[in-house]
Amino acid sequence: MRKVMVFGTFDGLHDGHKAMLKEAKNLGDYLIAVVAQDHIVQHLKGHLPKINLLERFEHLQDVDEVDKVVIGDAETSAWNTVKKYKPDIIAIGHDQELLKEDLEMSFDTLGYEPDIAMLKYHEVNEENK
Repeated sequence: MRKVMVFGTFDGLHDGHKAMLKEAKNLGDYLIAVVAQDHIVQHLKGHLPKINLLERFEHLQDVDEVDKVVIGDAETSAWNTVKKYKPDIIAIGHDQELLKEDLEMSFDTLGYEPDIAMLKYHEVNEENK
């Protein structure tokens, strides 16, 4: 079984998220979606998410392609979630280049090198956002 992992804020699940999750699921057999904690979103984006962590978590549980939803690490660059679940593939969103670079620099501390797949940009219909 090939496990795939994606990371995100998922602040209001829109069509772009759903298309990205479907693309990620097609890379393997089991999709783990990692939801960023509120303080991590604040740190990375400069603002808190509009929707709290529990609601974002619950919304992802309702997406057919997602097999498991987990809460992201309490600090950036820790990669504890990756260490725990050991995905075969980490699917990186089109706007997550810094995440990709940080992950690649952390392969030694992970103890293995998961494949990295860059996901396509998916149009977001502003009416459905």
